Amino acid sequence: MRANGSIVDDQGKMNNFAIEPRVYVDTQGDRTGFTPYAELLNGRLAMIGFVSLMVLEALTGHGVFGLLGSL
Repeated sequence: MRANGSIVDDQGKMNNFAIEPRVYVDTQGDRTGFTPYAELLNGRLAMIGFVSLMVLEALTGHGVFGLLGSL
């Protein structure tokens, strides 16, 4: 006997885990893991971070550790 997607046995106990979920295929599998897209994005973000640290040091005259030490 079924009630709202779960199975009820003859003693009236519900088993919510008796029905398996539907299997689906992930269509965006290209953008996870060590893919060329992920490596390009990682490299670009690293370049942005490096350049911003150089600009920070040029504007303030202190490095990152000098600024963090003065807090």
